[in-house]
Amino acid sequence: MTDLTLWLMLFFFIVILLTGAPIGAALGLSSAIVIYTTMNVPLVVVAQRMFTSIDSFSFMAVPFFMLAGSFMSSGGVTKRLVDFANALVGALAGGLALVVAVAGMFFAALSGSSAATTAAIGVAMIDEMEKRGYPKSFAAAVVATGGTVGIVIPPSVTMVVYGVIAGTSIGDLFMGGFAPGILMGGATCLVSWFIAKKKGYKGEGKASFARIVRTFKDCIWALLMPVIILGGIYGGIFTPTEASAVAAVYGAFIGLFIYRDLKWKDIPKVLLSAATSTTMIMYVVGAANLFGWILTNAQVPHRIAAGFSAMTDSPFVFLMLVNLLLLFIGCLLNASAAVVILTPILLPVALSLGIDPVFFGVLMVVNLAIGCITPPVGLDLFVVSSITKISIDKIMKDISPYLIALLAVLFIVTWIPDIILFLPRLLGGM
Repeated sequence: MTDLTLWLMLFFFIVILLTGAPIGAALGLSSAIVIYTTMNVPLVVVAQRMFTSIDSFSFMAVPFFMLAGSFMSSGGVTKRLVDFANALVGALAGGLALVVAVAGMFFAALSGSSAATTAAIGVAMIDEMEKRGYPKSFAAAVVATGGTVGIVIPPSVTMVVYGVIAGTSIGDLFMGGFAPGILMGGATCLVSWFIAKKKGYKGEGKASFARIVRTFKDCIWALLMPVIILGGIYGGIFTPTEASAVAAVYGAFIGLFIYRDLKWKDIPKVLLSAATSTTMIMYVVGAANLFGWILTNAQVPHRIAAGFSAMTDSPFVFLMLVNLLLLFIGCLLNASAAVVILTPILLPVALSLGIDPVFFGVLMVVNLAIGCITPPVGLDLFVVSSITKISIDKIMKDISPYLIALLAVLFIVTWIPDIILFLPRLLGGM
């Protein structure tokens, strides 16, 4: 394969992306065009590569985690989590903005998706914030930022994809995501508090221990789900894939029989929502694998590896270069696609420098989570834009301080790997 073919594929990818086509379509179509016009292989390889890339038992975790998140969001869980978060931090300055970040961390532990987290919290909170005097663009910015932890705090669909591609323990990745996810949520809270103090946004009511206890009891069944998932994985009771099925059944059980906000007539709608989300993710993974296969044939991974090796033999410098690359890629690709394409390219170099694959995987996900709020393909931005009917450029003005805070968290976890690796090592998974 010539360099001309590679540049041709990138050209078609950018052109198709600029037409407004979804990421999966841009990846798949640009790859198919190049295969058909310049490569001496039958076009059937498009379907073959896309199918074989998702033909893995571990990928069964994706639809089950999506189903668990759908059951939870339809079963009255979001309101209970928001009420609990409000009891914890609602009385502070900028209380509702803090509630968004805290509730986002709670819901991230149930959904596995940044878009699902953003949508659930956005529907519940944006109108309420506007009624209390917060500018709608500010509310949208807080919700979009709060949703980024959806793919960092476990269970995370993106971490499942990385674990399958890299052959790394998904359980260790899940545990490694807790600390950076909490740091990201904490940074969001801190920025919201400073802005609230500056602009005079007041808290809601008074803090009450009795209210905290009452709202905690009300959502305890939902908060037990990540405990069951991770406890079962580390207790050797079930694999991550089996844990996803348990999570789906558990989500249906508490929605139907504990909270009773989920009705039997809602089941088809919930199943369809989960199936639609899963189809989108798996199509993107398949198309990204096809795109990556062409890059591999063009020796791109070897060239990039050689380039990194020539630039530095310092693990930290390498990681900072990777951060810059991933932050740029995160502006163009969604997280799952970026993981499929870049993991085979970057992970071998990281391993050669002695970098732990669990740490590297979580760091990739943190980078790509930040990409959820960077245009032009920031998924969380599109979600809040559709909810608020506000243009993305107006939302970006309010997101800027949050983006700076998340970049600071990224630098900290890059500088101190034990932030990510502490829990996996403590639990004996590594």
